[in-house]
Amino acid sequence: MCCATTGSPFISTLELRPLNVSMYAMDFEDDFFLKVAARINFGATSKDAVRYPDDPYDRIWDSDIIKRQNFLVGVAPGTIRINTIKNIDIQTREYPPVKVMQTAVVGTKQVLSYRLNLEDFPANARTYAYFAEIQDLGKNETRKFKLEQPYIPDYSNAVVNIAENANGSYTLYEPSYMNVSMDFVLSFSFAKTRDSTQGPLLNAMKIRKYVEIASKTDKEDVNVINVFRYLSSDTDPNNRDPCVLTPWESVNCSETTPPRIIKINLSRRNVKDEIPQELNNMEALTELWLDGNLLIGTLPDMSNLINLNLVHLEINKLTGPLPSYLGSLPNLQALFIQKNSFSGKIPTGLLSGKIIFNYDNNPELHRGNKKHFQLILGASIGILVILLLLFLTSLLLMHNARRKASKQKCDEKVISRGSTKPLTGYSFGKGGTLMDEGTAYYISLSELKKATNNFSRKIGKGSFGSVYYGRMKDGKEIAVKTMTDPSSHGNQQFVTEVALLLRIHHRNLVPLIGYCEEEYQNILVYEYMHNGTLRDHLHEGWSQKQLDWLARLRIAEDAAKGLEYLHTGCNPSIIHRDVKTSNILLDINMRAKVSNFGLSRLAEEDLTHISSVVRGTVGYLDPEYYASQQIFKKSDVYSFRVVVLELISGRKPVSLEDYGPEMNIVHWARSLIQKGDVVSIMDPSLVGNVKTESV
Repeated sequence: MCCATTGSPFISTLELRPLNVSMYAMDFEDDFFLKVAARINFGATSKDAVRYPDDPYDRIWDSDIIKRQNFLVGVAPGTIRINTIKNIDIQTREYPPVKVMQTAVVGTKQVLSYRLNLEDFPANARTYAYFAEIQDLGKNETRKFKLEQPYIPDYSNAVVNIAENANGSYTLYEPSYMNVSMDFVLSFSFAKTRDSTQGPLLNAMKIRKYVEIASKTDKEDVNVINVFRYLSSDTDPNNRDPCVLTPWESVNCSETTPPRIIKINLSRRNVKDEIPQELNNMEALTELWLDGNLLIGTLPDMSNLINLNLVHLEINKLTGPLPSYLGSLPNLQALFIQKNSFSGKIPTGLLSGKIIFNYDNNPELHRGNKKHFQLILGASIGILVILLLLFLTSLLLMHNARRKASKQKCDEKVISRGSTKPLTGYSFGKGGTLMDEGTAYYISLSELKKATNNFSRKIGKGSFGSVYYGRMKDGKEIAVKTMTDPSSHGNQQFVTEVALLLRIHHRNLVPLIGYCEEEYQNILVYEYMHNGTLRDHLHEGWSQKQLDWLARLRIAEDAAKGLEYLHTGCNPSIIHRDVKTSNILLDINMRAKVSNFGLSRLAEEDLTHISSVVRGTVGYLDPEYYASQQIFKKSDVYSFRVVVLELISGRKPVSLEDYGPEMNIVHWARSLIQKGDVVSIMDPSLVGNVKTESV
């Protein structure tokens, strides 16, 4: 039994009945299964079907008395019904129930015929007829008959003599017709032979259709993906076929026969040990995502993977040289191996410019002769030092001029890259127009569809829409934020966010790359943050190991700097209004950047607060903001305090289980601090590794 992986499948009752081994035909099971088309009890004494407990195997035998369209019509004249209470010997392969074999129909005028429609036919079928002599015949009486079916002459020639075939009366004889081609209307007749004194008899019949089994996934592919399952604690847990019916979440499959695995996506699935050598047998593979795991060792031979076009191996512990075949794979378009420990010379084919190749943070990996490389590196460092001294001198000269500025303002210069398109004009009260000085990097909808594979990989969902992963032509990875319903927010909300983001440049704020305003769609394009959100790592189990204390401090510092820049580095200042762990993103180096300014508002220079409808997230809202509906900069500070408590404790801001119905993380922590119990606030993974005084 197999339940689908989508939706909400459920079972009310599941009863299992053991089958006698002789009842299960295995001569075709690799290619077909048998589906019951008809199972009929002839001569039944009532309309009720015979089933469990009369049939211990819980088969359902329909009564021939049931009247429905095109079911057992065309009955020959002279057909009568007979039955007995004597026991019937049913010791054959099929073991039909005794109750079924105690009834029968008899053709008293030499012929016994019927016609019935078969659902889902024409098709090939396996048919069984069940005969048992349940009349006491005289010494010189015989019952012999033949099947009259011109389309299957081989079976029509056989004479049925129940007494001889079954070795006596009240004993079952069950001839089978193994592979019969049937139309959707089945007409059959049994006719007595000339030397027979009695007409034909039939107790029951069964027709089972051959149904072809969908081709199973290529065996070599199954072997490889099963090795990955063994190496991972987080892959598809069941034993079903990777491609047939519902594919595993970790694979994409081709539509060929047999299906082949064309994509493996095991990003951040705790895959450990070495990449299996058998991977080289997956010739149909086009994409391989193994980033963010615990893989070790060298790269195996993958030279047979001629269809491979995308490989993600970053953030692992892989070592050794890069094999030369990587530079000659004919369809390879992108290779990402950053944050590993590869060493040696990079194959020249990877440096041709035809392949997007990222190998950052592999200190022992170099482009050519290592001594030559070190010489160039030394010279470069020397030049860099000289340039740095010149730069510092320039800074000293400019220092006095900069001190004259009363307050640092946001950078209002908008850099035009590639094709550009002006944004719609929009003004902010006294602040004037933000959108009329230059243009932003405009990305067409068609480019975004191509970059995101038609928005196929969703990586997040916010209050204003979904976020999708994409990769531009130049290899730059992007996060594409689509507005759920542009008409409901108006163009004003979209333009507000673009205007804000274009004016803000800080290392701890997520940078805006571009935007799209096309076909009633408002889309923002950000730099892709490889390590997701802080919430993912604290509460969703993204981290392969717990965040250590220094990592948490660094994240808190980064987020604080981002918020400080919004509050004091911009004029007018910006209040975020929805500071929370899911709005703090982590880049490939686990450095934090504050995101989502869609809820931000500009605070005019002469105002200390903004009056507004309460927005934000439960658990992070400043009680004063909630009560007064006036938002202050300190409202962001309150929310940031909640984030810090999450970093220290590893707990969610609101939890009925942890804090009870009327408490949140702030109330809980305050009560423990008042008792002097700081240790109970700390994440258990930090206890013993961090001095309490530092908390």
